[in-house]
Amino acid sequence: MNHYRHRFEHVENYLHHRPPYLLVDEIQMIGERNIVTAKLVAQEDAFIAGHFPGAPIFPGAMMQEFITQSAGILIAANFNPMESYDTSDPSHNEYALGVLMKVNSARYRSFARPGDRLEANVRLNEIIENLFDFTGRITVRETEIMRIDFRLSNIRSALLNEPA
Repeated sequence: MNHYRHRFEHVENYLHHRPPYLLVDEIQMIGERNIVTAKLVAQEDAFIAGHFPGAPIFPGAMMQEFITQSAGILIAANFNPMESYDTSDPSHNEYALGVLMKVNSARYRSFARPGDRLEANVRLNEIIENLFDFTGRITVRETEIMRIDFRLSNIRSALLNEPA
């Protein structure tokens, strides 16, 4: 399968996610097989209010989502099977890029709280057909708080619209 390279000015052009579910605030660097992104955890984030009220922390599931969204950006940027790609029109794209298929392991070492700036470092280890094997880590002030090994896949968009 051919892969096309895309470079966009805004995060929203790489991902179909939109606020409040879009977690990547900034793309710091896109390499051939790695990406660095950032997110500022805000007190106003929708999931903070109900997650340990009185002791707000950024949920581990959202850390995982932040990492996988970052990997999805790398796929859309460097390994996109579509020459024409438009995330603002759900019916435009033949493929849904970076669908989570498997988490091999995830290790949480600490918490992130409102005011913390998360940095995701994601590395593409291997591509097997339409399956992408990644390792990612999140740091806060250069301290690793999470590490994860996971797989994403590009699937036909029509599969997302089929009844369950």
